[in-house]
Amino acid sequence: MADKKPAKKKPPQNANIAVNRQATHEYHIEERFEAGIVLEGWEVKSLRDGKIQLKESYVTFSRGEAWLERAHISPLLSASTHVNPDAIRRKKLLLNRHELNKLIGSVERKGYTCIPLSMYWKNGRAKLEIGLAKGKQLHDKRAASKDRDWQRERARIMKHA
Repeated sequence: MADKKPAKKKPPQNANIAVNRQATHEYHIEERFEAGIVLEGWEVKSLRDGKIQLKESYVTFSRGEAWLERAHISPLLSASTHVNPDAIRRKKLLLNRHELNKLIGSVERKGYTCIPLSMYWKNGRAKLEIGLAKGKQLHDKRAASKDRDWQRERARIMKHA
């Protein structure tokens, strides 16, 4: 009998890299889109290590293209010796023309904001989920917090009942 080598464990296909938790607190998310992202080699290595922060990032549009601004990807110390990594480099987002036109129209005419919600792996490629959002007022944030607390309390009561 031939010895079988143990199979290598693959990471989950849709494994989250980073989630922008502050986005759902600050905005009403109207619609979600999946976008590809143009990355350099050292950035992909850092993403595999989970070294990205989406908290203060946003999406802008210029010349009919979508760009991810201020997403902080921390460079690894051993990633590359011949490249000077820029942690908050502007990254191009890959969307089809129909999605781009819809996003640009909503942002420019209707006053929406386009924000990154999460980044994840899909079939070995990094994908960014972006959301078309409207800002919440202070009373909306309080109501959402109150609802979340009530759901938590209700689950606790049901568990003990």
